[in-house]
Amino acid sequence: MKRKFGRETDQRRAFLKSLANNLILKEKIRTTEARAKELRSFVERLISTVAKESLASRRQSARVLTPAAAKKLTQEASTRFKEKKGGYTRLTKIGRRASDGASIVYIELIK
Repeated sequence: MKRKFGRETDQRRAFLKSLANNLILKEKIRTTEARAKELRSFVERLISTVAKESLASRRQSARVLTPAAAKKLTQEASTRFKEKKGGYTRLTKIGRRASDGASIVYIELIK
């Protein structure tokens, strides 16, 4: 089920793109569990597409990601995720946020 995060469609799409850019560039980010679960499906579909190594897949990633993130993903996907059929990310629970009790996790790209 798609989470809405209290945002309009365009805002939500931009929010997920921003999280995806940060995850690809930094390879590990800290966020809430709901955000990480939604980001996981977004990023895994993107990596599966880019791993095909076609011009169309490169262009599709460039539509979603910043130039730096798209370049990093296309260079790494060919070697790092070539043999894998999925499961490119890992969620690690780290506790609850003090202010509102939201569950906080690390989401990282598997090496």
